[in-house]
Amino acid sequence: MSADTNKQENLMPQTVKGVVAKAVGEPVTIENIVIPDPGPGEAVVEIQACGVCHTDLHYREGGINDEFPFLLGHEASGLVESVGDGVTDVVPGDFVILNWRAVCGQCRSCLRGKPQICFATHNAEQKMTLEDGTVLSPALGIGAFAEKTLVAAGQCTKVDPSASPAAAGLLGCGVMAGIGAAINTGGVGRGDSVAVFGCGGVGDAAIAGSKLAGASIIIAVDLDDQKLEWAKGFGATHTINSKNEDAVEKIRELTGGNGVDVAIDAIGLPEVYKQCFEARDLAGTVVLVGVPHPDMVLELPFIEVFGRGGALKSSWYGDCLPSRDFPMLIDLYQQGRLDLDGFVSETIGLGDVEEAFHKMERGEVLRSVVEM
Repeated sequence: MSADTNKQENLMPQTVKGVVAKAVGEPVTIENIVIPDPGPGEAVVEIQACGVCHTDLHYREGGINDEFPFLLGHEASGLVESVGDGVTDVVPGDFVILNWRAVCGQCRSCLRGKPQICFATHNAEQKMTLEDGTVLSPALGIGAFAEKTLVAAGQCTKVDPSASPAAAGLLGCGVMAGIGAAINTGGVGRGDSVAVFGCGGVGDAAIAGSKLAGASIIIAVDLDDQKLEWAKGFGATHTINSKNEDAVEKIRELTGGNGVDVAIDAIGLPEVYKQCFEARDLAGTVVLVGVPHPDMVLELPFIEVFGRGGALKSSWYGDCLPSRDFPMLIDLYQQGRLDLDGFVSETIGLGDVEEAFHKMERGEVLRSVVEM
């Protein structure tokens, strides 16, 4: 038996601090969280930074499911502390970005060479709990508003350890979702025209992704002038405050009367999606990356769906493959070609998450990032 095996067997469950949502709409609290030893295929990660994402607020508000209490946080980076049996891709000490889609490698999608849409993504088998044994539901299978968390080892993507943890962690969700919506799902390419509706963290990431891909016209649409200013910093060539003017008409004006090649809904509202649908050129593409509420219903003129051609796509996690995309985007960040630091509005502590939710709702920040 190897020394490493003995080391793993001698691990003990740990108690750490974490941010928990106990009931719908209630303020979050800091609780003691029991982290089990990593089992086969699992890893314990010491969290260094975790972004405050809208999805965490959706969990707290009951917009995802009702499996309270939730251990919130999922947009994170950190150091692998320990791994369970059979784990070979990461070792203790590796700097990793956590992802919420560990691909299986065996489903029909993986076997036909499309692991980015794996149909059997998975999380850790074991459960983290409160001290009284109450089982926690980790947000997106991660639960990273905590000093440490337990995940499936496939949720750990090793990247350059010299990257800023606060910036790198944002690739774990929102920034990857936005960049991927433009490049992976929307197929934005050189010379294309793009409109992005909603200029929060995900929308600005879509703008940054469009710039990386070589889009010639990038139109940012929002109701907030401050957000439109932020969008310019990530590459928007034009801005539209849709509170003051008709966004569809203005987009057509800016594109020779045609509309854009790719229109991205980074909000997830039916009325915004309709604007995207109307603002695209013939044979253009609409990409939905904003998360709709389960009760929402979309209605479109069916003849227009046919008559305008093109594609209506949904982008789940930016159609990313973490093992491929995270290291590449970190390389671009290190080269100064992708401004991940620009998404970090402030760094905060675990006790500041509730106020960060309110700042996010008020549109005062792109991302508040918890640093441990």
